[in-house]
Amino acid sequence: MAFSPQVYAERRRSLMERLGPRAAALFVSSPEQVRSNDVDYIFRQDNDLLYLTGFGEPGSACLLLPGAAEEFILFVRPRDPERETWTGKRAGVEGALERYHANAAFPIEELDTKVRELAAEREQLFYAVGANRELNDKVLGWLRQWQAQRPRSGSGPIALIDPRDLIHEMRLIKSAEELEAMRHAAAVGADGHLQALQATRPGLYEYEIEALIDYTFRRRGAAAPAYPTIVAGGANATILHYISNDQRLRDGDLLLIDAGADVDGYCSDITRTFPIGTNFTAPQRELYELVLQAQREAIAAVGPGASFEAPHQRVLEVLVEGLLQLGILRGAAAEIIEKQEYRRFFMHRTSHWLGMDVHDVGHYKSGDAPRLLEPGMVLTIEPGLYIPQDCEDVEPRYRGIGIRIEDDVAVTASGHEVLTAAVPKEVPELIELRAAARLAVPSGRESAVD
Repeated sequence: MAFSPQVYAERRRSLMERLGPRAAALFVSSPEQVRSNDVDYIFRQDNDLLYLTGFGEPGSACLLLPGAAEEFILFVRPRDPERETWTGKRAGVEGALERYHANAAFPIEELDTKVRELAAEREQLFYAVGANRELNDKVLGWLRQWQAQRPRSGSGPIALIDPRDLIHEMRLIKSAEELEAMRHAAAVGADGHLQALQATRPGLYEYEIEALIDYTFRRRGAAAPAYPTIVAGGANATILHYISNDQRLRDGDLLLIDAGADVDGYCSDITRTFPIGTNFTAPQRELYELVLQAQREAIAAVGPGASFEAPHQRVLEVLVEGLLQLGILRGAAAEIIEKQEYRRFFMHRTSHWLGMDVHDVGHYKSGDAPRLLEPGMVLTIEPGLYIPQDCEDVEPRYRGIGIRIEDDVAVTASGHEVLTAAVPKEVPELIELRAAARLAVPSGRESAVD
């Protein structure tokens, strides 16, 4: 468990207050996924179940019965010494009670019969229909059975309700413990970027830098990268989710790295762009400083009561005005923004929520209006510019340049906190670091990361 049992208990209490005394709620683990033949992908728990219980094993489920004597029930894989020899220790029913403080626990094989029995007197069942078709069918079968029995019993769930809006709004506002976990994830992510800044040099392959970043994350205790690490040299940086990472790095190009760490179930998400050599070319610096200025002003727009859209709108204003000055766009700024003509060069949003998921949960609108930022929310600020190589109506000196700068920003009571500020992004600091990195290269060692 990443947090104390009391933290998870408080989360369950808060959710059950929202559910009401006549409801039951069922949360199930993520399915194990086959990677190839008899090899599975490394398992990662469903985040809603993890958020409520801290229980990280597959083949598990949580049933909440607000107001019942046994209101928190876990279903888990039973202990099995033979299987545990192959795949590791299980908590089992005993561990679910002792370590995870469930009021009751049963083998996962009893889920069908126990839920039908325990939820039979409730009015609603909260359950998120998902990818597990077998369980979806089972839940619908329970509902049909309860409805058939209702004329005689006078009770039983008559409604199936998705609980995600309730729990995701809880997850959107991070507690003090969660913010501390996210600071840790940000520090681990920052270390990976710093290592890459110091090790990058012409002649290496993108995958060598990827390996260094991912190694740094694991060495610092991360479970894994929070998403496939992007290491994009030169024109590869104009591909937003470039993950081939198989090209040689060339002097004179920029390197875009988008990488974050998954630490104790919380993610960081950081992007930096810097010279593979020791300095920016003039057009690279022009575009880089434009993106950096847009990011600075977007971060300044983050604070309690501000609209979620405010950073994005400021980014659009800065980027469009700058592209007009550079001659990359032509026309009137307001019309370009209204018609979204900038999308040739900036085609994604400036922000998304961040937390247990990289693109974390929670609504971006309240009705038809963008929602207002509140303390405890964490979002990314990530403007970019991407000039394709084949963009013939743009001066050749700008073509093939891709730049993105991304930080993780927490909303505070008085403004904001940049969680990833430890990773340099100012031009003088980047030039100094790159020059120092080049001087540190041992003779004859240009083809491998030390």
